[in-house]
Amino acid sequence: MNYKNPDENGYYGEFGGAFIPEMLYPNVEELQKSYIDIIESEEFRQEYQELLKNYVGRATPLYFSGNLSRKYHTKIYLKREDLNHTGAHKINNALGQVLLAKRLGKSRIIAETGAGQHGVATATACALLGLECIVYMGEVDIQRQAPNVGRMKMLGAEVIPATSGSKTLKDAVNEALRDWINNPVTTHYVIGSVVGPHPFPDLVARFQSIISQEIKEQLLEQAGRENPDYVIACVGGGSNAAGTFYHFVNEEDVKIIAAEAGGFGVDSGKSAATTFLGTLGVLHGSKSLVMQTPDGQVIEPHSISAGLDYPGIGPFHANLFREKRAEFFSITDEEALQSAFELTRLEGIIPALESAHALAVLDKKEFKEDDIVVICLSGRGDKDMETYLKKLDEGSGKTED
Repeated sequence: MNYKNPDENGYYGEFGGAFIPEMLYPNVEELQKSYIDIIESEEFRQEYQELLKNYVGRATPLYFSGNLSRKYHTKIYLKREDLNHTGAHKINNALGQVLLAKRLGKSRIIAETGAGQHGVATATACALLGLECIVYMGEVDIQRQAPNVGRMKMLGAEVIPATSGSKTLKDAVNEALRDWINNPVTTHYVIGSVVGPHPFPDLVARFQSIISQEIKEQLLEQAGRENPDYVIACVGGGSNAAGTFYHFVNEEDVKIIAAEAGGFGVDSGKSAATTFLGTLGVLHGSKSLVMQTPDGQVIEPHSISAGLDYPGIGPFHANLFREKRAEFFSITDEEALQSAFELTRLEGIIPALESAHALAVLDKKEFKEDDIVVICLSGRGDKDMETYLKKLDEGSGKTED
């Protein structure tokens, strides 16, 4: 089965499609018809690859984590997306989509952001390529991710708070979609994850697939084989995970593990573990698993991590879950915090709270000594320092060595 690409209507199995207002149809249809031809053209690929190398700083290292490996009695490699320019994987997609938007003749870029990393990446790409940038961000996230808000403003972006609902990522997406409906001719919406109407889930996955492409090349060089035994990534909407899994999903010998945000616990009423709590529904333009009431009202998610605080999951991942191609774990806020402190103290790397959810799988899964386990370190922890320092002040940011 081909898990990697959707069918001509944008479906991964039963998930995907394009459920959009009539006003957006011309924009989305234009993208559907042209995106593959543009991004696979020699001119586009050359410009994009040059920027990834000399501006973003790719390839990012695949780091053998000796101290973690000794603790967990297996071979653990970290894909260091935190070392990209802007501090996360988000720049891979933002840069690609802004280049695409320029070729489509768009002069104005809008984006949504939760943790702020996608907003920073989009503002960065717009500054570089000379396009107007507007970023929608939940009012709650603006408060908890203040450093990234400052970066966006310094880069020239206008940051507009979303003040409805839970005032987090879901609401920022709603506001961005409203903007796009009102400004369809001049504007391109740079969706930050593998969510939204077709072709966005596929478009974003293709731009992020550089992650797994590099893993294969680097693992061959370091370990003598292209394929690890396991790949692990955190999943909210799921862009870093889609990139990490992309070149492995059709390789049956590679086991795939996704870490969702469990919040206070799956049964607590304060969680974002969509595969555990979601049912089939439509959210932000695609059919997928959605946390919702029986009558279809979206249930507000909760996660300590702004980037995972989303009540749905991309159709790419929903299909992996439904087909049992990937194993999903629910990671609580507390487990993620402990894993963040553990990596910091064992390896001297402060991870983003999102990435810490992926690291927490190490305490939940048994691995063999000769297994090769690759974990995507999707972002760095600068933006989460306030949360980490609060934990330290409580005196419980402690881990067993």
